[in-house]
Amino acid sequence: MRIGLVGKPNVGKSTTFSALTQTPVDIANYPFTTIEPNVGVAWIPLRQPCACSALRAKREAAGRLEPTTDDDPRKGSICSPNTGSCVEHNRLIPVTMVDVAGLVPGAHEGRGRGNQFLSDLARCDALIQVVDVSGSTDLEGNPVGEGGSNPVEEHEFLLGELDAWIRGIIESSWQRGARRVQSEGDKALLTYVLDQLSGIGADETHVSVGLAAVSSEHPDAGVPWSWGIEELSTLAKTVRAALFPICVAANKADRAEDGSWKQLADLVTSSGGILVPTSAEAELALSRASAAGLIQHRPGREGFTITEDGESKLSEAQRTALSSIDKSLSRWSGGGLVGLVGDIVFDRLDRRVAYPVQDETHWVDGEGNVLPDAILIPEETTAKGLAYAVHTDLGDGFIRATDARSGRVIGADHEVQNGDVIRIHAKS
Repeated sequence: MRIGLVGKPNVGKSTTFSALTQTPVDIANYPFTTIEPNVGVAWIPLRQPCACSALRAKREAAGRLEPTTDDDPRKGSICSPNTGSCVEHNRLIPVTMVDVAGLVPGAHEGRGRGNQFLSDLARCDALIQVVDVSGSTDLEGNPVGEGGSNPVEEHEFLLGELDAWIRGIIESSWQRGARRVQSEGDKALLTYVLDQLSGIGADETHVSVGLAAVSSEHPDAGVPWSWGIEELSTLAKTVRAALFPICVAANKADRAEDGSWKQLADLVTSSGGILVPTSAEAELALSRASAAGLIQHRPGREGFTITEDGESKLSEAQRTALSSIDKSLSRWSGGGLVGLVGDIVFDRLDRRVAYPVQDETHWVDGEGNVLPDAILIPEETTAKGLAYAVHTDLGDGFIRATDARSGRVIGADHEVQNGDVIRIHAKS
């Protein structure tokens, strides 16, 4: 799972990246601070309690585990995550974030970092556009104090650049593709476009939707070899919308007038996206204080508590600043940056979580670790599909699976449900 952070230069993408991943990167008030893409991991909470809550209840009921106590640092969690953490059955799972250089008008023609920027996004499952809703920078990313680019203008220019980039890929050898259609029939058109766009992650469904849009919006378009810029733009725009779901982090909201992003929010939500107002600088401050052990702050949750270490090290001014930051963030709905990533993963990309184990009775792996893995899978993933998600050899050798919650044997085509604990039986 990869989510790209995109936008014009100097809008706070690198700050957003650091706030989400706790990865130190260059942050400065000028365009193109980021040249090569930064890659890191954000930790997002599952929406349902970790499966270890059900296992604890089962063990307590059987008299094999004492109830949790107030001094338990994990507040009842008993799993052993290979990645992330779990406290009070609130499990954090990894999502890869990619922060790329800022996009300027004309990037598809080579301006700025040009097509390299766009190629950096090719493997992403979704995009978060970081928009400066305070209007303190122009479309080139230059600081202007106030009166810079309009948030809607900023959003639409990004969409236009992505559409032009995809159209350019399709156009690069369009006449050759059109000749194939003349000689081989309509099926060749889908094959040609798919060949051109498979490198950026497009599949047959994306291309089919795009071609259907051309037929619907341009009923008089005629044969493909006569298509012009309007038809190809429709094809590119439709493929982009299906291939790269775009949501928006309305950044620098603390410096903007309340509601200044409403028009942008309406535009984004009308196309199936999500907009969340935030201040990446404020979220980064909380993230750093938490990483330093000065406060306890769980990603995706409001509020924090000062730790024992924080009590001795934080000055009164620092405590006041942290409280002010927390109050500022709590003014806006949406859960901030972590909430936005969670909404993208679970609502826009329709991911579920499954827990593969090697022992369906004790819910452990081969080394006795309890529920070590929580894997994100697409909806409609089958038991055999889960086996492949764990390891290719498990998929190739799949025999059957067992639903550990019910003890029921399930077959290869059984659809895995959210929160299932599954043992996979495979040939060694």
